[in-house]
Amino acid sequence: MPAPSKKMSLLGLTTLVAINMMGSGIIMLPASMAQLGAISLLSWVVTAIGSMAIAYGFAQCGIFCTRSGGMSAYTEEAHGKSGFFMCSFLYFLSLIIANVAIAISAVGYLSSFIPWLGSGQVPLFIGSLALIWLTTAANFGGPRVTGRIGVVTVWGVIIPVVGLCVIGWFYFKAQVFSAAWNPHDLRLWDAVSASIPLTLWAFLGMETAAQGYDAVENPTRTVPLACLFGTLGVAVVYVLSTSVIQGIVPNTELAASSAPFALVYAQMFSPWVGKVVMALAVLACIGSLLGWQFTLAQTAKMSADQRLFPRFFSRVNGAHAPVLGLVACATLQSLIALSTISPNASAQFNRLVNLAVVTNLVPYVTALSGLLVMMHKARVSASIQARNTLVVLVAVGYSLYAIYACGEDAVFGAMLVLAFGYLLYGFLAKRFTEA
Repeated sequence: MPAPSKKMSLLGLTTLVAINMMGSGIIMLPASMAQLGAISLLSWVVTAIGSMAIAYGFAQCGIFCTRSGGMSAYTEEAHGKSGFFMCSFLYFLSLIIANVAIAISAVGYLSSFIPWLGSGQVPLFIGSLALIWLTTAANFGGPRVTGRIGVVTVWGVIIPVVGLCVIGWFYFKAQVFSAAWNPHDLRLWDAVSASIPLTLWAFLGMETAAQGYDAVENPTRTVPLACLFGTLGVAVVYVLSTSVIQGIVPNTELAASSAPFALVYAQMFSPWVGKVVMALAVLACIGSLLGWQFTLAQTAKMSADQRLFPRFFSRVNGAHAPVLGLVACATLQSLIALSTISPNASAQFNRLVNLAVVTNLVPYVTALSGLLVMMHKARVSASIQARNTLVVLVAVGYSLYAIYACGEDAVFGAMLVLAFGYLLYGFLAKRFTEA
């Protein structure tokens, strides 16, 4: 009798993918989208299709390129060592920016318990700074501690968001939703374009989906399907939760809220239920920030191991935690929080999201283009070549549109970072030049 498999099934990997993507991305989203109106919900359709194409493309990359390095290794297949560095550099910066946005989300919910945090730009900055350094210090215990905490905290977002998808419809009012549809008389395409960065923000993290290749049953089938099913499942939850909330809370209240899910639960039930949801949201944000601090430090360590980042990022303590790297990352996050300081949590959140999305999308494009080279090396069949090429074109097409939708300020900022990155690599290139 054969021994039972210890590897992860399709259902297990799909669940893991969905949990990794949900994190805290949805927490502030309803308030940000309400500033445009319910018409912004149409952007979910575009983003869901684009995100599934990106996720599937990464799944295929993971099949053909199994060496360490993730997106940077995929990029190197087509763009060489400079591509590896630029992908790591931009992804590293995008996580720095994204972590500050997550901290701001948490402070927005915490302000209901500690009103001082919502009283101005200085309290907001201090609260964000405290969370950044708290989650950094928590990672000093190593990946085992981080993983255990993350398994618990993720339920802080799953319970209220999935719960709203089910019970929220009993409180849904068509007239409230209708009044919220297009309060600013935006053109359809303008509304969709303006909300693309917000909806894509909620899907960031799908690039981690293909990392479990060696730990799943029948990976050539399971990994691509889990990427697709996980992304599709998260898309359904996002669409339902952000749609139903627009039909419960009046648009003006929702747009001004710093804790939209707590607000909707308070209206459906009672203020104390709203407080419970706030506590769950704070838990989810802290857990998500804890996990992304770990991912950020590991990204820097991976690049340092390749002699592309300063060597201190590679140093680890007895618990295998890159403490010096974590401290350096927290310092950079503190500077970003200071440079984007705003008295309004939602305004600061939106500004950071746009910049984080652009600096994340460029590595998406470079990594996905590497799949074309991988398939050539693997001599895949014509049918697989055609299918995956179509997926790459859809994914990259969506990524380019999303970069455009992020606006001039975000694209300008990312362009400066990109140009500076090439200068940095110029000083490193001699390390990889053959005599």
